[in-house]
Amino acid sequence: MGVGTDGMSSDVLPWLEYRWVFDFPTGMFRAVLERLRGTPARLEELTRGIPAAALTRHNAGRWSTQEHAGHLWAIEELWQTRIKECLRGVSALTPADMSNRATDDARYNERPIADVLAGFRVARGETLAMLDSLSTDDAGRVAHHPRLARAMRLVDLCFFAAEHDDHHLAVIHKFVEGGFGVTEPHRLPALGVIRGCLLGDT
Repeated sequence: MGVGTDGMSSDVLPWLEYRWVFDFPTGMFRAVLERLRGTPARLEELTRGIPAAALTRHNAGRWSTQEHAGHLWAIEELWQTRIKECLRGVSALTPADMSNRATDDARYNERPIADVLAGFRVARGETLAMLDSLSTDDAGRVAHHPRLARAMRLVDLCFFAAEHDDHHLAVIHKFVEGGFGVTEPHRLPALGVIRGCLLGDT
């Protein structure tokens, strides 16, 4: 368990330290989609009733709760791009912007939380509309992930996106539970090597 610079104790594992073994059956595709489908509702529940001043509170170099929520919205375009790439049969997926400039430039703290939540819900709905009509064969299509430095099936990419959702929801939950600013830095350090795989943001 670590302690953030704002004094809040957190046991949320940093995103760069997550590990995955994508060896589950492709037939889990529908169940994975339900995880993605449920994220907007869980995010809305976590942020309901929290004052705007608390949602937008942050320390230097760290995202607020509202910016974590906005990040999920901002990154949805990358998920959609990668889904299309898998279906087109490209060899390598588009890399993530490790500086997270899209999230910073969107200035989510200056928007009503209702707009951020609504924007994410619409964007996630668009993503699921792309996925719901696919077959299990489609879910097994493979492309190279640039940050993990490995081949991933489309179902693996969806699972990875669900893990990314859950990570940010866990960070927000710790904020709500502790009543402090979110502790995880939003500018990530240099890529770490874990079990021979390079791990980046997404």
